[in-house]
Amino acid sequence: MNSSRPSARRRIATGAGLALSATVLLAGCGGSPQGATTLDEDAEVTIEFWTGQSDAAHDLLAGLAEEFEEEHPNVTIEVAEGASSTEELLQKLSAGFASGNYPDMSYAFGSWASQLEESGRTLDITEKTEDPEVAWEEFSEAARATVQPTGEKTIGFPALVDNISLIYNKTVFDAAGVDYPTEEWEWEDFRDAAAALTDPSTDTYGYAYSVSGSEETTWQFWPHLWQRGGEILSEDGSTAAFDSEAGVEALEFLRSMAVDDGSVYLDQTDTKFAQLFAADRIGMMTSGPWQLYDLGVAGTDYGVTVLPGTDGDHQTVSGPDIWALFDHQDANREHWVTEFAAWLTAAEQDERWNVAYGNLPLRSSEIESDAFQEQVEALPGLDIMAANAENAQQARPTVPGYVGLSEAIANAIAEVLQGQGEPQEALEVAAAEADEALAD
Repeated sequence: MNSSRPSARRRIATGAGLALSATVLLAGCGGSPQGATTLDEDAEVTIEFWTGQSDAAHDLLAGLAEEFEEEHPNVTIEVAEGASSTEELLQKLSAGFASGNYPDMSYAFGSWASQLEESGRTLDITEKTEDPEVAWEEFSEAARATVQPTGEKTIGFPALVDNISLIYNKTVFDAAGVDYPTEEWEWEDFRDAAAALTDPSTDTYGYAYSVSGSEETTWQFWPHLWQRGGEILSEDGSTAAFDSEAGVEALEFLRSMAVDDGSVYLDQTDTKFAQLFAADRIGMMTSGPWQLYDLGVAGTDYGVTVLPGTDGDHQTVSGPDIWALFDHQDANREHWVTEFAAWLTAAEQDERWNVAYGNLPLRSSEIESDAFQEQVEALPGLDIMAANAENAQQARPTVPGYVGLSEAIANAIAEVLQGQGEPQEALEVAAAEADEALAD
């Protein structure tokens, strides 16, 4: 591991390009020029691969692509970043769909999956996922669901996985004489500890929560909702469902901590709470692997465990990203891009990409690998976060209207936690706003 750089770039953003409508993505879907109609595995073939990465991450992927070429001399992989930033990839793909000039494989935020499928340009590799050698079940449920946005097609392979776990500051716990969190904790244990850790005389808080109104505010809420049996969307995905009894209970719990107990640092910036945690001013935060490098640099004495649960349910939220595969009406390109994606996401290669870069491993089989254990030594708690993938049982919606839905509920949560509204009324208003976004 190169311990001089951060481990993983955080990817919870819904993506600036997500606001592009399906109409834009569908523009120009008249079809590509017809290529090979029957497969010839020995034919010379060129596939275009957009990594969506820069610098060291891009170089790692380019090196792996060269290795695949060496193993398959008839295959040429043209590797490019695709855009100046990951966030710009969707717009670049949209323009490519309209012009007929788009890659065979591209990195994509998981939140784009439904729009990519609706473009009519994606491959369906469901048959490939049924191959026992692919070991599809080693990917988390959330990762598998993200590449199957409607359940009708599998549009690619998981590319990056993460989840949020409970990170606790041992120095703050020790100073307050509070026992460290365990895997058995329920949310009431969490609330009691947060109250005990809070000390107004030193501006120390037990917990922190984002009230910026961003996706950070939203996705921290989903485990509370899911653990209580709630859903984000109706069964047909057309309307919001978070304004349920489960949603009200979840938001009331957070309100009681923030308003009644005063044990929550309310962060308007999405960044300050991590700095205060590192400086021993916050006892607990629910966050992911991207925090561990900075905590190590700061010398923070911390521990990691799963999220507190509800009646034994410790579900977490994950933000998987994907390798989307695209159709060029060419049997040879389809075959080899699918083979390359399967090879790239196999455990042996993933250990030299995600694990080497400091991300969580894609597959459960990698957790015991020597490569990952080396990372765990450098980033304590990374192994617990990897195992926590088992609790990532549901995927965030990838419907185009999710951006508006997220903004609506995020604003509702922020208002309630700052004492400016009541959970039921706030969620009802947010659901109405979300329904408008979903309808659009």
